[in-house]
Amino acid sequence: MLHLRSSIDNLDAALVHLLAERFKCTQQVGELKARHSLPPADPAREAAQIARLRRLAEEARLDPAFAEKFLNFIIDEVVRHHRAIADRAVADNGNSNGTANGTQDRPETPRPTTG
Repeated sequence: MLHLRSSIDNLDAALVHLLAERFKCTQQVGELKARHSLPPADPAREAAQIARLRRLAEEARLDPAFAEKFLNFIIDEVVRHHRAIADRAVADNGNSNGTANGTQDRPETPRPTTG
């Protein structure tokens, strides 16, 4: 059992490092979105990513619903970061309208679910 737990610990560490690398990339995406006045969320991209991850999960014999929940959790955090980046860009530019592109905030669009 100790060997299995050691393997689990190593896999958990790898997951954390991979997530950190992923968030470095999404940070850059958020900065580009703010610079070009793009919305923090991209529902079409998110839906495509969820579908792709569900397929990968099936191929890996992992529950696709679990994979979708996991990715939705990550996406929610990424969008939260992108909103914070956009808010900072607005503050840095002295724009008081609430968003980087000068429009009022819109309610979140519900994320499509699959399966």
